Amino acid sequence: MRGYCIILGAVALAACVTDRSDPVAPNLAGGSSLNVPISASTSGPATPPFNDEIILRDATGAGGFGHVTFRQPKDGDVIIYLDTWVRDLAPNASYRLQRAVDTNVDDDCTSTAWLTLGLGTTPQAIVTDDGGTGRAALWRALAVSNIGTTFDIHFRVIDAAGAMVLESACYQYVVSQ
Repeated sequence: MRGYCIILGAVALAACVTDRSDPVAPNLAGGSSLNVPISASTSGPATPPFNDEIILRDATGAGGFGHVTFRQPKDGDVIIYLDTWVRDLAPNASYRLQRAVDTNVDDDCTSTAWLTLGLGTTPQAIVTDDGGTGRAALWRALAVSNIGTTFDIHFRVIDAAGAMVLESACYQYVVSQ
């Protein structure tokens, strides 16, 4: 691996990045898939992964792709926003985003307890257009008792028949307050 830094202006403001084999997503085949933001201080600990950019890879060989912006604003509510985008799926079709969590935090998502996501507790479809692209603004409220909890989480997109078409790597998440 190699790294590079960008220095902006006369002030010593720099951003350093390490090249990876896949600059968009963690490796599904192995290794750590933890998305941990880099701390503003190079001497302090890394910030917990309160938010994630989830990459959904094709699970069928048909070339589909997806992205979930997984956010929990620091506003006192314990609501996770899941802005979801898929492309290169079947046109004019209905899909569902699901997640499974492991409380055994080891970067190995083994849970198969899939929960269909949507608007709160109401499942919501992701419907594709004529070109096979779809978007959905999903959300899920968590119990206040979950604040500070760390877990492994992975996602998948299923079609109307329940077959998986997209899947993510394993991510870690910490419920913020």
